[in-house]
Amino acid sequence: MLAYLIRRLLFAVVVIVGVATISFALLHLIPGSPVDAILGNEATPDSRAALEHQLGLDRPVAVQYANWWGQVLRGELGDSVMTKQPVAQLIRERLPVTIPLAIFSMLIALAIAVPAGILSAIRRNTWIDGVVSVVAFAGLSIPGFWLGTLLILGFSVHWQIFPPGGYVSIFDDPIDGLRHLVLPAIALGMTFAAVLTRMIRSSMLEVLGADYVRTARAKGQTEHRVLFGHALRNALIPTVTIIGVQVGALLSGALIIEQIFSLPGIGRLTVQAVLDRDIPLLQGCIITIALIFVVVNLLTDLLYVYLDPRISYA
Repeated sequence: MLAYLIRRLLFAVVVIVGVATISFALLHLIPGSPVDAILGNEATPDSRAALEHQLGLDRPVAVQYANWWGQVLRGELGDSVMTKQPVAQLIRERLPVTIPLAIFSMLIALAIAVPAGILSAIRRNTWIDGVVSVVAFAGLSIPGFWLGTLLILGFSVHWQIFPPGGYVSIFDDPIDGLRHLVLPAIALGMTFAAVLTRMIRSSMLEVLGADYVRTARAKGQTEHRVLFGHALRNALIPTVTIIGVQVGALLSGALIIEQIFSLPGIGRLTVQAVLDRDIPLLQGCIITIALIFVVVNLLTDLLYVYLDPRISYA
């Protein structure tokens, strides 16, 4: 197990370096500059040159890249071009918004997908299976931003049950904080729920036809024991893989959802960094999301051992 962890951590370092290198190169290839966002189109050539020198943008890209890694190795991510605040501080302030949103979205998706997927599998080719399949395909087809807008119109404007946007920390006021997260979490988690429902259904159908399930039934075990003690646990192994992969999708989907619901999370911070051409801030956001993705996938692989004792990383 220790050797496996060391290999995975080394691989994670390679992934982070690769993501940082590719994103840094792409950010310098796209049109526009932080100078344009700061000075506007009316800036004189002299003022532009002075600001580029102050920000270090007149140096070769390779030198800028080396300087950025020097800051990272010292435990820094540089300063934001627009706000002059440390990038690491800005990200630390926004993560407590995005992480609860992603966790809440995942819990909503699991609460919908697990019972729906199981019910669809054990009622295969019935009207229940048909309804679940139609709803799942609808969830895959509906864009999150459109669903979020409908949720605001229905539950905030018409019925006034939940607030239409804004943020209250769940650590300061858990009840009000959850009320502000319900609508964005539903909008973010519905596509995730649709993917999980289809995966759980197909995995359950495969497992229910296995020999050990027929043996368990032949021994007289109850249907509840067969479904949840034997079938579901084995069906969750491929589902856990999808959950690990979809964490990246949740974080990327938060870019739009946080904009719609005015949540001050890392997704909205990333969008603002793109609009401001704030390369140090955008680079820090990309690295943070990549790091979360790598850590979640590592935890997913370790969870396999608990779900299936036959799997060993020794």
